[in-house]
Amino acid sequence: MKTIALILLIVVSAQAQIITQNFGTGANTFSIDFVEIGNLGNAADTTGYGSVGYSYNIGKYEISRDQIAKATAAGNLGITLYDMIDYGGNGVNRPATGLSRNEAARFVNWLNTSKGYQSAYNFTTSDPNGNLSLWGIGQYSGDNQFRHKDAFYFLPNENEWYKAAYGSPSGSWYKYPIGSDTLPIAVSGGTTAGSAVWGQGAPADIDNAGGSSAYDTMGQGGNVWEWTETSFDGVNDAVDEIGTLRGGNWYFTGNDGNMGSSTRGWSDPTTEYTIDYGFRVASVPEPSTGIMMLLGIVTLLGLGTKRSLPRG
Repeated sequence: MKTIALILLIVVSAQAQIITQNFGTGANTFSIDFVEIGNLGNAADTTGYGSVGYSYNIGKYEISRDQIAKATAAGNLGITLYDMIDYGGNGVNRPATGLSRNEAARFVNWLNTSKGYQSAYNFTTSDPNGNLSLWGIGQYSGDNQFRHKDAFYFLPNENEWYKAAYGSPSGSWYKYPIGSDTLPIAVSGGTTAGSAVWGQGAPADIDNAGGSSAYDTMGQGGNVWEWTETSFDGVNDAVDEIGTLRGGNWYFTGNDGNMGSSTRGWSDPTTEYTIDYGFRVASVPEPSTGIMMLLGIVTLLGLGTKRSLPRG
């Protein structure tokens, strides 16, 4: 019986790669797909980025216009987006652009509070684009004074973003966020392996934005620059510091399209009204389906006591 339980663990865990979380109610219902980023405690890449000492989940796709619109309506967030009529239109699955890092953080806060979780970011003003405030001692972990230690959803910091883009479950690193050291093929859309949306006239839908990374994320190269949680100096200890962006955009044509692992973008955290700034969301990991099934089997067989697993 113990052998059977182990086999079940392996089979189910291998299939549990996409985690879908639902948000909102009624007409404002939407979902976000996450992928698991494991290989905890990995060494950094040669660039110095990408070392993460814990497991976490990150959005498979960039956040869409539809997701922002529904959260804004449900939570009265006051977030506005750039009118992309001249750049491919305002389709619901186009990446959300024209919002600042602060507005992205307010969206993330709503994801948390709508499910009864702790807000990730500390805002003391009702201005949708107003700067966040630092959390106090005991409310944050390490030296990251931006993110509350008990938040479930958050903006990925630069190392979390980098690992999902350029890393792999095996620990290998790649130059581009398509699981390759070869420059991505420039495409206007599609899911062909080794491709990315760059050198184009418009961004693509979030689920049609080129080939996937080794961790199965899409659009971390090209499409839109993505806000990270991290200040450009690497230390989140001042609310008005320049913020970091990663991944390049849909219209750049020079060099490697800013998609390479050594390229970092920056902007003021209050910057709005841009045609090419977007973001994706990260979260603490859920216990895998396989582990939960094994715990249930162990309990039924009387081989142990079922215990809750930590979320981070």
